Amino acid sequence: MSTNKQSFKVCFCFRRIFRLKVAEPPEDIKKMFDMYAENGTISLDDLHSFLIDFQGEGEATKEDAQAIFNSLKHLNIFQRKGLHLDAFFRYLFGDLNPPISSKVHHDMKAPLAHYFLYTGHNSYLTGNQLSSDSSVFPIIQALQRGVRVIELDLWPNSKKNGVEVRHGGTLTSSIDLIKCLRAIKDNAFTASEYPVVITFEDHLTSDLQAKVAKMVTETFGDMLYVPNSEFLMEFPSPEILKRKVLISTKPPEYHETQRSGATDKDSDEDDPEEDEENATLQYKQLIAIHAGKPKGGFDMWHIDPLKVRRLSLSEQQLERASRTRGTDIVKFTQRNLLRIYPKGTRLDSSNYDPMLGWSHGAQMVAFNMQGHGKHLHIMEGMFRANGGCGYVKKPDFLLTSGPDNEVFNPEKSYQVRQILKVKVYMGEGWHSDFHRTHFDLYSPPDFFVRVGIAGVPKDTIMLETKPIEDDWIPVWNEEFSFPLSVPELAVLRVDVKEYDNSGNHDFGGQTCLPISELRTGFRAVPLHSKRGVRYKSVKLLMKFEFESPE
Repeated sequence: MSTNKQSFKVCFCFRRIFRLKVAEPPEDIKKMFDMYAENGTISLDDLHSFLIDFQGEGEATKEDAQAIFNSLKHLNIFQRKGLHLDAFFRYLFGDLNPPISSKVHHDMKAPLAHYFLYTGHNSYLTGNQLSSDSSVFPIIQALQRGVRVIELDLWPNSKKNGVEVRHGGTLTSSIDLIKCLRAIKDNAFTASEYPVVITFEDHLTSDLQAKVAKMVTETFGDMLYVPNSEFLMEFPSPEILKRKVLISTKPPEYHETQRSGATDKDSDEDDPEEDEENATLQYKQLIAIHAGKPKGGFDMWHIDPLKVRRLSLSEQQLERASRTRGTDIVKFTQRNLLRIYPKGTRLDSSNYDPMLGWSHGAQMVAFNMQGHGKHLHIMEGMFRANGGCGYVKKPDFLLTSGPDNEVFNPEKSYQVRQILKVKVYMGEGWHSDFHRTHFDLYSPPDFFVRVGIAGVPKDTIMLETKPIEDDWIPVWNEEFSFPLSVPELAVLRVDVKEYDNSGNHDFGGQTCLPISELRTGFRAVPLHSKRGVRYKSVKLLMKFEFESPE
């Protein structure tokens, strides 16, 4: 049934007329409706059964079914005695039927090292790594989107009497540290109440470090987590650290001046040295997570039974180390934190594949949050897990050793353990969220869907539907199967494109979803812009099923 018409001007005297369809339920949904309906309607009890039996929502209550009924009451298609087919379809294709849960449900009482943390790199930059402005706005935006680790590069200002944040050795502008700290304080817990870690890349003298200590203490007050001792034997849990801010940086080293044979005239030099030692101590006491980079002659993967620490590696250093020390890295990350950061040549703020870091247990895979693209979308997908709180519990195989002390080996190819079946039914919402000529001046769009897996190399694949010509509400009805060897680390990628003969297809929306959290059955999947902003109306109707391999 058509509701209105849409015309596109083809030449001066001719217009093409296209009818705008109303979305109709796919055959699979009609069949499902018939299975649960009596006399053409689904009752409250029937809907409750459907949620448990078909949608796999074992925890669903009658109240949940009632909430769905209540959400449809304003529609003409709703009847008090039950849901007609159209109302049932509207529910399935609506906001009350998302593909993943919005609640925090992982165990949050394990040590910090047992989680992946949503981590930013150079969090103050508005654009590229070479010449963009430094600002509090990217910091605020990152925190509001659930990022839990903010990185600030600390440098002396031009007068050497204050501290500023900038990307050293580049043309990026600077911003006062105090503005960044205040922005973090004001926005730290708007998206999540779990702890925020501030990593300092520190290029300061000891007197400026003392100023930072004072600034941090005064800005955060009781929000600041200050450890009881210089070294922690184990990191506290996200639960214990709720609404706390932690500082992570390399502890300063105080070198006592050689004073052998000193005379009385040297005694006036003692005071500045004592001040310097006190300043260093003040700064050091604030550091909750001691950090460092690998040094020659020292085994970077050494595990100290008496203290935990954070190690930082570039993406290339991780690639090199993973070739020969993969299982050692996994063992290290069972107790210690590992931060991976983008290589210096990524001047355009692009990002790398996060899977290598995650599969080795790296908790802080640091990303340029302004570097929109495939890899950031995968990062966003991983951290949609666990209610989007910025902390995702690592799978057990990355946390424990086997009977012979063997650990997960990311370089090994594992057997297929699960098969994910994905059916892409249809999409809608572009007509509301985009101008009618956005995709094509002369006709409605020709959408197709790319769907696949980002995961360990064996699991990674992208497939696609055929394009549907000239339709704002495309119906594909295509099913795909994805064998998964490490489903715990896999992310489902969904990309909608508008077909172009040149091969340069237009962007029509995207999302990434953690496979470990996918809800089975029919699901309404909202799509996002390239920048990760959710569209108001654009979504796909999909179905998810898991099967065991034969």
